Amino acid sequence: MEEESHLLDFYGAECPPCKQLEMMINRLKEDEGISITRYEVWHNSANQSLMMKYSKGRCNGVPFLYNKRNDQFLCGAVTYEQLRDWAKKQ
Repeated sequence: MEEESHLLDFYGAECPPCKQLEMMINRLKEDEGISITRYEVWHNSANQSLMMKYSKGRCNGVPFLYNKRNDQFLCGAVTYEQLRDWAKKQ
């Protein structure tokens, strides 16, 4: 298993925006070498609890992206540019 990144993606398995985001996350890894650790929350209560810990009520749905280094997050559908800019902030 890969080491957990400081960048986290919380998603639902059947969530259409989450599936689009997954493609962008894969592109980000290919284009920029940036990895994001993904957690499925609709069918995994431990992952859902972890999402709520980081969300702190700021985002109550998926997709939810969180940067453990700077407490920056994205909530909901985003563009590739928004994802890339968020991921590059240290």
